[in-house]
Amino acid sequence: MIIKVIGSSAGGGFPQWNCNGPQCRAVRRGEAAFASRNQSSIAVSADGRDWVLFNASPDIRQQIAATPALQPHADGALRHSPIKAVVISNGDVDHIAGLLCLREKEPFVLYGAQAVLETIAANPIFDVLDAGLVSRRELPLGQTTAIEGPDGATGLTVEAYAVPGKIPLYLEQEGRDPKEYLSETGDAIGLRISTPGASDALHYIPGCAWIDDTLQARLKGSGVLLFDGTLFTDSEMLDAGLGAKTGGRMGHLPISGPDGILERFAGLDIERRIFIHINNSNPILDERSDARAIVEEAGWQVAYDGMEIEL
Repeated sequence: MIIKVIGSSAGGGFPQWNCNGPQCRAVRRGEAAFASRNQSSIAVSADGRDWVLFNASPDIRQQIAATPALQPHADGALRHSPIKAVVISNGDVDHIAGLLCLREKEPFVLYGAQAVLETIAANPIFDVLDAGLVSRRELPLGQTTAIEGPDGATGLTVEAYAVPGKIPLYLEQEGRDPKEYLSETGDAIGLRISTPGASDALHYIPGCAWIDDTLQARLKGSGVLLFDGTLFTDSEMLDAGLGAKTGGRMGHLPISGPDGILERFAGLDIERRIFIHINNSNPILDERSDARAIVEEAGWQVAYDGMEIEL
């Protein structure tokens, strides 16, 4: 199984189009310790020829252009794509907006949890995906699903499971208690991605609000984990003057601090652990920073666009 990280940033990318914070300025200046990043997405293949996208970011056209394996095969038809399916982990804009770029009469299968498919169905703009070509299939939680493309099996299986998360920002309603936006019922899901009969698997969790004992037990002993690395500290965006919300309010657990990701995963037997979905304010994006040294010393890697993993 081949895994390609085609987007490692959180929503907005890095640099974000309207962000003039110090790290975004450093990317624009071309400083060596900073690399630009597209919004969070990965591509996975069982055979190196047919591919499944996990999340469709607004940067999807650039991501395909930067990844030859996702481009039409030289021996393919006039209209052709090796992308056979798209699996969505939540309804956030940075994970579904790219679907609108896949509207050019190309067949593929769209998978998502019930909450995500309901959100997509409720917005008629997504009807640009011809229902006769793009079928929508629910990923039932707690079950293993063989991922299919329009021509049959892709060779990948996915087990979807609910993780603590939050409803998408655009579904929030003024006047409600923000605690009501948190969810453990499938608004955010984790994905165990594997091939039939394989002893190893990838867990992909680009959004997670907190880590409970159930999630710890599920991930213990896993081969590769791509996990939500949005913020280094809970108050990071407030402290930098870049936002008015804490990580907890946005549905993201910080990397550091008491009960943060490093602490909650300390001691778990995970062979390879990698942060993805990293916000432009997060100091781990600076390869020279103390924060970067801290996560690497704790055994974590920081995903980057173009990173490739084989299982």
